[in-house]
Formats: sequence, C-alpha cells, structure tokens
Amino acid sequence: MLSLRPLVRWEAAPDAEGVTQTTGRPTHPESASAGPGPAVTSPARHRIHRAWSVAAVTFVTIIGAAGFASLPGLLIEPLHGEFGWSRGTIGFAASVNLALYGLTAPFAAALMDRFGIRKVVACALTVIAAGAGLTVFMTAAWQLVLCWGVLVGLGSGSMALAFAATVTNRWFSARRGLVTGILTAAGASGQLVFLPLLSWIVEHHDWRPAAVTVSVAALVVVPFVWLLLRDHPADVGLAPYGSDIPVPKPAPAPGAARRAVRALRDAVRTGPFWLLAGTFAICGATTNGLVKTHFVPAAHDHGMPMTAAAGLLAVVGVFDVVGTIASGWFTDRFEARRLLAVYYGLRGISLMFLPMLLAPSVHPPMVFFIVFYGLDWVATVPPTIALCREHYGEDSAIVFGWVLASHQVGAAVVAFLGGVARDAFGSYDVVWYASGALCAVAALMALVIRRRPRAAAGLPDAAEV
Repeated sequence: MLSLRPLVRWEAAPDAEGVTQTTGRPTHPESASAGPGPAVTSPARHRIHRAWSVAAVTFVTIIGAAGFASLPGLLIEPLHGEFGWSRGTIGFAASVNLALYGLTAPFAAALMDRFGIRKVVACALTVIAAGAGLTVFMTAAWQLVLCWGVLVGLGSGSMALAFAATVTNRWFSARRGLVTGILTAAGASGQLVFLPLLSWIVEHHDWRPAAVTVSVAALVVVPFVWLLLRDHPADVGLAPYGSDIPVPKPAPAPGAARRAVRALRDAVRTGPFWLLAGTFAICGATTNGLVKTHFVPAAHDHGMPMTAAAGLLAVVGVFDVVGTIASGWFTDRFEARRLLAVYYGLRGISLMFLPMLLAPSVHPPMVFFIVFYGLDWVATVPPTIALCREHYGEDSAIVFGWVLASHQVGAAVVAFLGGVARDAFGSYDVVWYASGALCAVAALMALVIRRRPRAAAGLPDAAEV
C-alpha cells in the first residue's frame, strides 16, 4: 500500500529544562550532532521543509539555463541573412554548445562536491553572461563558436540536469522521482518563458538585443543563487526530506576531475551504462539537437512565421511540464526501463508524422503533435536518473552526468547534421524520418537494461515510496 508523506512536518522543541517535547514521533539522539555544520534543531512549529525552498531556487536556476539554450535555434536565419554563414556552420556552433553542455555536467557534479553548489552555479551564470554579451561584437563564425558554443556551453552545462540530480540526492530521501520530474520540467518552463520573448525580439529588433537579454537574465539570477541556495541539509541543521535521521555533511572531495573520470571508468565496465548512454544520446538527438534547434527554421521553410513556430515550441514547454512531473510520479511507482521504452516508442511514432504536418499556418493536427510531443519531451529524464541511482549509488549523480554527456553529444551531432542535410537536400524530411527510426532503437535498448533487485540497490520498497 502506498503511503503519502506530507510536505510539512511537526517538529519537536526543547522545553525550558532542556527536555525534548515530541509530537508522537520518536527522537533520535544522533540528531544532536550531524557532523560538520550546525547542530540539528527542531523548532516547535509547523513548517514546510527547507528542502522544498532549495528545490524552488534550483527550479528557477534551471529555468534560466534552459532559456539561455533556447536562442541558437532562433539565430540560424538572422545570422545566415546578415553574415552569409551556411546553416551547417551555424549548426556547428550550436553543436559545440550542446556537446559542452553535456561534457561539462559530470565534472560540474564533482566540482559541486568539492566547492559547493552555490559557488559553481554562480560562476556558471557569470560565464554565460559573458559569452552571450560578447556575441554582439562578433564578425566571424569562429567568434560565434567561441562565445555561444564554448562559453555558454560550459556555463549552461554546469547547471545541467546533473545539478538537479545532485540537489535531489542530497536534500530528499523521499519523493525523489517527483522532485526530479519537477526540476526537469524547469527546462521546459525556461523555454516557455524565454522563447516567445526572444523570438519577438529577434523578429522586431534584430538578434543582438536578444543576446543581451540572455546576458542580463543570467546576471539577475546570481544573487538569488548566492542568498537562497544551500549545499546540504546539514548546513541548516536538518535531515533530508522524508527522513528523521540527520546526514552529516561530507567533507569536500578533492580531485573533482579524478573522481569524475574514476566514476566513468567504473561505469563503462557495466552494461547498463552503455544502454543508458545510448538511449539518452538518442533522446538528445531527437529533442535538443533536432526539434529545439531545427523546428523553427523547418517550419519557416514551409511558410510559417518565426514567431508562430517559436510559439509552438513554447507550447511544447507547457505540456512538457505536465509530462515530466507525471513521469516523475510514474517513476516512483513503475519500473523505469519499461517507462523509457514507452516514451521512446511514442516519440518515434510522432516524429514520423511531422513532415506531413508542417504548413504555412497552425492547424489542429499540428497542435495535436505539439501537445503529444510536449508530454514526451524530457519525460525520459526521471526514469533515467532512477536507473542511474539504482545501479551506481553514491556516484549516481556523476554517472548521470556522463549519461547526460551522451545526450548532448547526440544532440550536437544532429544539430550539425540537420543543418548539413538542409543545405544538401533542401528540406529536413530525411532528418525527421531517421530520428523516428532511432527512437524505435532506443525503445528496444531500454527493455534490455537488466533490473537490479531493490534490496541490493539499497532502495526502499514500493510501499515506502
């Protein structure tokens, strides 16, 4: 039987003589000292657990990271028109951004263990602001690769989904699937908030003001991260949400790069890693690499205004929030590998129909595709993180970072090849069909992932979730 844990909890408080008064919950002597950091205290009040405020700040930060990554797809036509650069060249800059976004993630997760979440994320936002701001001065394609590809890619990669996995693993012992879904949905929310605005700016005021908007937005988030985000529950004298037993804050882990490489070295010796990396590479190829980068120019090829196409991607973001949160809820209750197989299979079917739906105007079948595809956009993330946690334990956030790297490498390859295919064939049709076939392969790969017994993985029984 499933049990529901409340978001709020009654906590004990010491009376005037130092005797602990409880509210029907047993006390734990180890709560008096949680190792490094403040002692765990229990004020006598009914309040929301601090983990939820940390998750809220993480949500807002990931929203920003998604917004920063949404601009390259809007720059293809303006940069092609102004500088005469080929779509393949512009797609290459986008592919560098996507690849570094993923390759940075495992090292960022290790750096968060070494220096703390706040410092890493604040530095990442500053790097993004610099990269986006410098693009307004560029005159050559290599400068686009350097500013938007390298700097923005490194910065946004440090706030990738490995960031969400790190926060979830540290602050939550219950509702991890749900929280992962919510934080993953933040990426879609960022697309929703930024994409229509950026497309309007590009269409009415050129692409440079849009780049400046991204730069300013990154700087605005920095104070919120520094003031409100905390690295570990022990920093504020709490146990993780869903647990009564405090967890001592681990000492800073030296050798962040070595740890990231060691986690990869250990993971590549296991079959599940290659299957997860392969499926997630296809996930990236069919979302960030294909749809996020090339949907707007593909729709524009069929006569659809850029703002209308960008608005459709924003609607994808709306329904992705619903789909990803629901996926997190499902991941807490159903077998993750079977969920992945269903998600990839449905995505492949939808991509096969897309070439027939593109038209100068928005019509009901296209709306149906957008809603359907939106529900599936990154619904794959919660079960993928759950499988990493199941197979790789304490290193799961770093291993997921490497799996995410494969996601972004897949996205980078298709972002580049999509532009090349458009230059060579005059349309994107072959790319849509090939991506649909890849999704079918991913569905089969997900079913091959072996299931690890919950007891061996150190996971709670379903009744405790």
